Amino acid sequence: MKALAGRIFDAMRDLAPIVVVIAFFQIVVLQQPFPNLGDTFVGLVCVILGLALFIHGLESGLFPFGEAIAQAFAKKSSLIALLSFAFCLGFGTTIAEPALIAIAAEAAEVVALAGHIENEVSVREAYALNLRLVVALSVGSAVVIGVVRILKGWPIHVMIISAYVIVTVLTFFAPHEIIGIAYDSGGVTTSTITVPLLTALGVGLASSIKGRNPMVDGFGLIAFACLAPIIFILVYGMIA
Repeated sequence: MKALAGRIFDAMRDLAPIVVVIAFFQIVVLQQPFPNLGDTFVGLVCVILGLALFIHGLESGLFPFGEAIAQAFAKKSSLIALLSFAFCLGFGTTIAEPALIAIAAEAAEVVALAGHIENEVSVREAYALNLRLVVALSVGSAVVIGVVRILKGWPIHVMIISAYVIVTVLTFFAPHEIIGIAYDSGGVTTSTITVPLLTALGVGLASSIKGRNPMVDGFGLIAFACLAPIIFILVYGMIA
């Protein structure tokens, strides 16, 4: 309970600047009362409690769990099993990512209004699902590449720069309508569910391999997970 109380205090401290900024502009600049002040206060309390519980859950559950699984796979010495787990982890966490679900639905609606697909519920849902599947496949592939990088000790800066070059080149050839969606997909992919598990996987794997530094080699999976969706969605837009 003491740890959870500390998390609540930390959440209040972290959210304080946002609350101060909103209150300042609402009261001093706009000079208007808060609409639905009671609902706003209840919402703020829910955000504080939710953030505190989320951080507490990450540190007490997801991070140790992810690191333990990564270490178990490293000791098992089965490359196929490790890469299969890495792909499934990237795919599964991404397909369930709330932010991706939201942006895929919004993208489908905008594309339908623009006349690129039929403005029917079934068509929009199919478009959104295809978008999520492409992003999930890209993240799964990116995690596999990231795991191989950790195993081989490849320099991350060379791989990241190469990926950005590919993104830049594809941007010139992809349809203009898909470019913004592609870049946003790379951002929303790495959110609530994906980030803690991929970070735990990278750190746990690097900690279990002789000659690997968790600080140097353990991080970087998130960068691959951000870039791969951009590449995949740009290619998807060029094909579809």
